[in-house]
Amino acid sequence: MALKVVTMKEIEQIFTVIDRIGVHREAVVIPLKPASPGSVRRMPNGKFEILVDAERPLADWLPELERRLLELGGGSGGA
Repeated sequence: MALKVVTMKEIEQIFTVIDRIGVHREAVVIPLKPASPGSVRRMPNGKFEILVDAERPLADWLPELERRLLELGGGSGGA
C-alpha cells in the first residue's frame, strides 16, 4: 500500500539513520508528501532534502537513504 503522508513514525525512523551516521537533524528537510521514487539531494543551502519513497516499505528504503547521504557528504563531519 502506497504511503500517502509522511508521519512522525517515518520521520523518527529517518532520524535513527541520520543520528547514527552523524547528520544533524537541522541539516535535513523532509517534505510530508512522499514521492515515487524516493530521493535524497543536497540543496543549494547545504541541507539534505529527503523525499520518502511512497511505494517501497520504509524499512527497505532506509539503507538506500543512508548510502545516498554518505555519498552526498553527509555523516560524521559532513553536514
